[in-house]
Amino acid sequence: MQMPMPKTAGAQSDAQKAFEKLKSLAGTWQGSVMGIPVQTTIRVTSRGNAILHEVTSSGMPDNPITMIYVDGDRLLLTHYCDSGNRPRMEGKFSPDGNSVEFTLFDITGNTEKGFMNRIAFTIVDANHHNEESTFMLPGNKSFRAGGVLQRTK
Repeated sequence: MQMPMPKTAGAQSDAQKAFEKLKSLAGTWQGSVMGIPVQTTIRVTSRGNAILHEVTSSGMPDNPITMIYVDGDRLLLTHYCDSGNRPRMEGKFSPDGNSVEFTLFDITGNTEKGFMNRIAFTIVDANHHNEESTFMLPGNKSFRAGGVLQRTK
């Protein structure tokens, strides 16, 4: 089996540009989502090839995580949901270059309790960003949650 050759360096794809922008969010953030105080840790990992996003809140026994990565010319996200499923989404850079919106393209695992189908990150400035997500409930109902997060580290 012949392995594909890596692409030579050239102009960055929109996916790579969006990924580089999201890397600027690496650090620890705090804020509230639906009135619940949260801490978010964003870490660049795997030699710069992946971004790990983890939200913690007091009283939660464990935390959902999200991995963001570039695959070819696509910016992808896999959310390891506390509902027991793994939605995969593709991200698109906004024309102003300050937002990345991810929308669902497939999912694995049980969806009976619901699943995430949209996540968006908007960079306000170096120390503030917005996160918004849409969660699909049984019966094709949805709810949105989001908040402004402030950098602590």
